[in-house]
Amino acid sequence: MWMMKNLVIVSAIAALAGLSCPAMAQQAPGVSVTDSEILIGNVTPYTGDLAAFGSIGKTEAAYFEMINERGGINGRKIKFLSYDDGSDPEMASAQLRKLADDDKVLFMFGSFGLQGNLAIRTYLNDRKIPQLFIASGNEEWGNPKSFPWTMGWQPAFRAEGRVYANYVQAFYPERKIAVLWQNDEFGRDLFRGLQEGLGDWARMIVADTTFDLSDKSIDSQIDLLQSSGAEILIFDGAPAVAALALRRMADIDWHPVFLLDNASASIANALRPAGLQNSIGVVSTAFLKDPGDPAWKDDPAMKDWSAFMDKYYPDGDRADSNTVFGYGIAETLSQVLKQCGDDLSRENIMRQAASLKNYQNPVALPGVVINTGPNDFRPIEQMRLVQFDGNTWQPIGEVIESAFLGANSPDGASSH
Repeated sequence: MWMMKNLVIVSAIAALAGLSCPAMAQQAPGVSVTDSEILIGNVTPYTGDLAAFGSIGKTEAAYFEMINERGGINGRKIKFLSYDDGSDPEMASAQLRKLADDDKVLFMFGSFGLQGNLAIRTYLNDRKIPQLFIASGNEEWGNPKSFPWTMGWQPAFRAEGRVYANYVQAFYPERKIAVLWQNDEFGRDLFRGLQEGLGDWARMIVADTTFDLSDKSIDSQIDLLQSSGAEILIFDGAPAVAALALRRMADIDWHPVFLLDNASASIANALRPAGLQNSIGVVSTAFLKDPGDPAWKDDPAMKDWSAFMDKYYPDGDRADSNTVFGYGIAETLSQVLKQCGDDLSRENIMRQAASLKNYQNPVALPGVVINTGPNDFRPIEQMRLVQFDGNTWQPIGEVIESAFLGANSPDGASSH
């Protein structure tokens, strides 16, 4: 059964690494590439409160399986060591350190979350080990002057907050706003961007409250926000909690305009558990194509994605946007490694990662391009507003350049 096979890839492969790669085992300490193989490391929450995001790692593993079956990249196969962090930032940091010190991976790729990656960032930078395409929208990953070996991938959460601010100002001026946010840096980032984007209109935020990721009920928070008289509710948190919020709102017959953070805009993990009928009208952002959108039915890239899912990840939920995310981020890494040619030094890997010019990822929305440079470590800086119609996400307006919104640095400047 494929899923059992893939769980071996993502959970137990480290235990087999020394047995399956004798050539690598004989390499000098710190050497993580051979003539036939590239060893890369990843940490993802396959269990725990954030397990919904585990499909990102599973998709990445499946993508590299596809690449290897086709002969690898420049003649080398990808060996993908992905550890489960149990949704625990301390475990994530420990697993990343193990990948660096014990497994001696060439670089880290696509590891999920803020705190675990943040805790290990200085350690990796001091050792000049690339920390590439972190699966987190925190602005900390766009700071090449201080951390030249760390790079993000997706749009910043703070920029997303500014997008919602612009939407509210354009379509719902002077409406009362409530904010329900996850009590960590992830939640604070988007809330901060919202307040900055609203400017003087931030006075329209009449209530905000937080929740912890481990909360099994947020009924009291929703009831409190309803009592504020708010007509708009902005949610920033994990998909499972978003589902709780939508269900509670339906139960108490409260129907504000609901803005949902991109990280939780998964039909499979948030909207379907909430009840699709309860999710009609939800607004979010997107920078990747939605496989459920009829607009992409004949799109060659999405046909390729569909064929990939059929063959390499048949147990994956096609309504789970995280599978498109995993596919897109793995494809971006493949492009970087192709550009590296035979020079797989860590220095050249970072050089090529910082040399993507107007690169159109096949699953990115038209108009969303990847650009990096020595001073630009935020590859994707565009997104588009979307609204759920009960079946799929429908676009609202055009692609927005988040750099235009001034959300890339603490002082509001567009430079990194």
